[in-house]
Amino acid sequence: MSNRRWPAILWRCLASMALLACTGPFASGCERNGSARKNLLLYCAAGIRPPIAEMAEQFGKEQGIVVECDYAGSAVLLSRIKLMQRGDLYIPGDAFYVQQAENEGLIASSRNACYLVPVILVRKSNPQGVKGLKDLTRAGLRVGLGDAKACTIGRQSAELFRKNGIAEEDVNKNVVFRSLTVNELGIHVEMGEIDAAIVWDATAAYYPDTTDVVPIPREQNILSSLPISVLKCTENKDLAEKFVEFATSERGAEIFRRHHYTTQIENR
Repeated sequence: MSNRRWPAILWRCLASMALLACTGPFASGCERNGSARKNLLLYCAAGIRPPIAEMAEQFGKEQGIVVECDYAGSAVLLSRIKLMQRGDLYIPGDAFYVQQAENEGLIASSRNACYLVPVILVRKSNPQGVKGLKDLTRAGLRVGLGDAKACTIGRQSAELFRKNGIAEEDVNKNVVFRSLTVNELGIHVEMGEIDAAIVWDATAAYYPDTTDVVPIPREQNILSSLPISVLKCTENKDLAEKFVEFATSERGAEIFRRHHYTTQIENR
């Protein structure tokens, strides 16, 4: 064989190897974000992790993909999305954060899935006799609240105080713990490190043996709608939209209800 033919043969061999690599298990290095197209990256508020984790697993199995979930406070997640400019879905604890994301040009579409209802979580048998929001200002009470700059329950608590004419500084003098997520508040009440905290009703439902719930009357309360949004930066738009359809369908509603979330507000 002529030596002059070797460069051409070598080139064809290399090209064939590259083609095999792009269609094999290492294809992600040959096609831009090729592996990412087989997955979804979902940013989810930590307080709603249980139902979303179940949906992510079920949807992933049905679609033959992996739904990767990043759990943190709603505001923290929004900062990550703005910084990284990657991902497919955003599920904060309140529509307020979706509006903020829309203002930043980050949202392609959004649909409401369920509602979050604030309640006061206290230690079992309510030894401090907490009856309502006003009692959180009472001297000697150890109170836990979410950080308004990090999570939805913190921002919502501040709104509740304003709505009911309660000076936030009067509550703050009793605050001994500020959380980045609502989950931390439930744990601290359960462990007896605080006497009371404002949490979601669904969060409170995970501590039935160690805590009690003091409902906030509807006329005093502020419910949060829970939207599921497709991000503009998604490279998996069709798949992301299918997840939204699944989460907002009757099948999704059943999962939310099983985890003690409110899907209808008429009777609340």
